[in-house]
Amino acid sequence: MYKLLRDLLFLLPAETSHHLALDSLKLANKLGVLGKPTALAGQAVRVMGIDFPNPVGLAAGLDKNGEYIDALAALGFGFIEIGTVTPRPQPGNPKPRLFRLPEAQAIINRMGFNNHGIDYLLAKVQQARYQGIIGINIGKNFDTAVENAADDYLIGLRKAYPVAHYITVNISSPNTPGLRTLQYGDELKRLLVTLREEQSRLAQELGRYVPVAIKVAPDLSEAEIRDMAGVFSSVQIDALIATNTTLDKSAIQGLTHANEQGGLSGMPLTQHSTQVIQQFRADMDSQIPIIGVGGILSGDDAQAKLAAGASLVQVYSGFIYRGPELVRECVAATKKAG
Repeated sequence: MYKLLRDLLFLLPAETSHHLALDSLKLANKLGVLGKPTALAGQAVRVMGIDFPNPVGLAAGLDKNGEYIDALAALGFGFIEIGTVTPRPQPGNPKPRLFRLPEAQAIINRMGFNNHGIDYLLAKVQQARYQGIIGINIGKNFDTAVENAADDYLIGLRKAYPVAHYITVNISSPNTPGLRTLQYGDELKRLLVTLREEQSRLAQELGRYVPVAIKVAPDLSEAEIRDMAGVFSSVQIDALIATNTTLDKSAIQGLTHANEQGGLSGMPLTQHSTQVIQQFRADMDSQIPIIGVGGILSGDDAQAKLAAGASLVQVYSGFIYRGPELVRECVAATKKAG
């Protein structure tokens, strides 16, 4: 059934079908077709001090504004990450900015953190019936200078902290100019130290500790991974999310849309993302967990991420191509392996 619906949706422009699919899912949920917003029974795991009912989550980007939490939760995810959200609303990049490459089971996007702002997202979180685990992914506004990026992340951290189960700091989107420079050297350490200090203050003030994860790009050399792993270990981040989309289009040359600007996700990223996880696991403090994301299109892909050193996995592009069946397959595969 999903394949038939997908084929029909794929006749429409990518961003149009994206919103139509989510709105239809939301309607189905309101009509009671989807059932309760609960996680599939799977291999329970404790990560970042949080008990996850199964290790298969939804990656940020699908529900940028927290408008579909209950509908998505009914599909069985062990956790849902919403965003990326910025302090102020912003329209993102000009359309078209989302492209499907079905032959490669891939997607290119240059959305540019289009969202309604963090206050809107938080209102939606508070309205949701879902009682499961929600991560909030925060970014900087496009017109905030990179040297002032910490100011935007601090706003996001402070506002999300009271309602999130964990917070993700997105410093790896390729679609916000200069953002990825925050992944390196002194810039990275300064940002992380600033956020850790504020996290400690908020934990004391509010009486609860909310973990902060860092999301990184796949386009890193071995030396860069080693350096970043050293910083993450010294600052003792709560978790690493690896990886975001890639700028490497070599695997899709010759396909329609292959030359579009933006980040590539889906099957072309599968192996490389797993290799990045494996190297971070080898170079980073073993106590820092990794959430693996990038090209998960089957239960075997999810299990490969766990075998490489991830404790949790997230799906996005694979979910677009395979639908709810992928969630069930990944939960079953990880449960069997566990």
